[in-house]
Amino acid sequence: MQFNYIANASIPSSSGRTIPMLDPSDGQAFDEIQRSNAADVDSAVRAARQAMDSVWSKLGAAERGRLLMRLSLKITDYVAELAAIEQRDCGKPTTQARADATALARYFEFYAGACDKLHGETIPYLDGYSVLTWREPHGVTGHIIPWNYPMQIFGRSVGGALAAGNVCVVKPAEDACLSLIRVAQLAAEVGFPAGVINIVTGYGHEVGDALARHPGIDHISFTGSPTVGTLIQQVASQRHCPVTLELGGKSPQIVFADADLDAAIPAIINGIVQNAGQTCSAGSRLLVDQAIYEPLLERLGQAFEKLRVGPAAMDLDLGPLIRQSQQQRVWDFLSDAQVANIPMVAQGRIVDDAPETGFYQAPTLLRDVPVTHRLSQEEVFGPVLVAMSFRDEDHAVALANATAFGLVTGVWTRDGGRQFRMAKRVRAGQVFINNYGAGGGVELPFGGVKSSGHGREKGFEALYGFTTLKTVAIRHG
Repeated sequence: MQFNYIANASIPSSSGRTIPMLDPSDGQAFDEIQRSNAADVDSAVRAARQAMDSVWSKLGAAERGRLLMRLSLKITDYVAELAAIEQRDCGKPTTQARADATALARYFEFYAGACDKLHGETIPYLDGYSVLTWREPHGVTGHIIPWNYPMQIFGRSVGGALAAGNVCVVKPAEDACLSLIRVAQLAAEVGFPAGVINIVTGYGHEVGDALARHPGIDHISFTGSPTVGTLIQQVASQRHCPVTLELGGKSPQIVFADADLDAAIPAIINGIVQNAGQTCSAGSRLLVDQAIYEPLLERLGQAFEKLRVGPAAMDLDLGPLIRQSQQQRVWDFLSDAQVANIPMVAQGRIVDDAPETGFYQAPTLLRDVPVTHRLSQEEVFGPVLVAMSFRDEDHAVALANATAFGLVTGVWTRDGGRQFRMAKRVRAGQVFINNYGAGGGVELPFGGVKSSGHGREKGFEALYGFTTLKTVAIRHG
């Protein structure tokens, strides 16, 4: 059984209730976590505030950086263990789970180096005055982490908050939290003071809601659905608590006739099958120049048919979806496609060794999907790629912008002028030209526009969101 981790100690929930943890590869329970409540959140916030006031705020920026670096090195030593936890907890294939653990270490490495580089500035003003600004931490920050990339999002959210001088209370998704409990334990082992990192597990409507409402939380970072993000923002607004929201996307990959298809096709496939399509930035819409629509779909179809899905430990192209309800959601979308007579180009295959009780879905390529159909408008969060053709650049832009989301866009073209025009005209927080994801670099600010949220995580830009700016005006004499 797993416990909450508050003030560097394993603590049972005050409710005495637990939640079973299911292995997505076979659907079987293998562990239990605490079903916490508002009282547990309050304990964690109090521990965090005590740590902030007594220890953390008194540490110099360089010392905070040394602690973050020690945690990065510790995570590097434990990549295999953390990957094994994530593999069973989330159903991630081995390669993906190891990549996530390695990325987590890299986040803490990056933010370790940023701690003492968050500078203010001086401002020219009236004669006889000196005016300066400096960045101050919010204090106690709340982090609601989703189940699709718990380690990576913990790294970019909590890492940035700690680097800026905050202390953290973390509510992981009830489906995927075991790796984060282990990371908090590793942080204690390398010397993080008690109360700086606190983990409280449980359901969103109980723990997440209590965290968002708690008057001791000074900033909230949330990654998840637009619906829940709206609720969190409404609750936080009642006490004017700032929030950073990353709320998903319906991201287009736009392929022009002059594109390098040998480079584009692997990126298009990876953009929809990575983590079984359970990715906010998944390239789930494929917009193709009508001049190459048929030959590109033929090549993609052949590639899709070679994709294999199976248990996480088999380390295939895709593992299972996170839970049965997510599997049913994908099935419902595909059922709607059948009702609408949307053609299927190709589908991958679930291997024979996959347990029937696992939550598997074969990657699916659909074509000629109407721009108004829900498959073109809503986040499936599964390995389903929908394709449509465009006539010209203006039509491509119109299709790309024709959803409520604005997280990522991929543009494939050799035309330099078009590259910049498209980057300017599409509405998205990130535009990748002749690549998709840029290797997932931790240095690159990440966030969305429209219904994809606001604020930025990753990179140095994230530090600004985890601080407030103070202006100091000094009159001489």
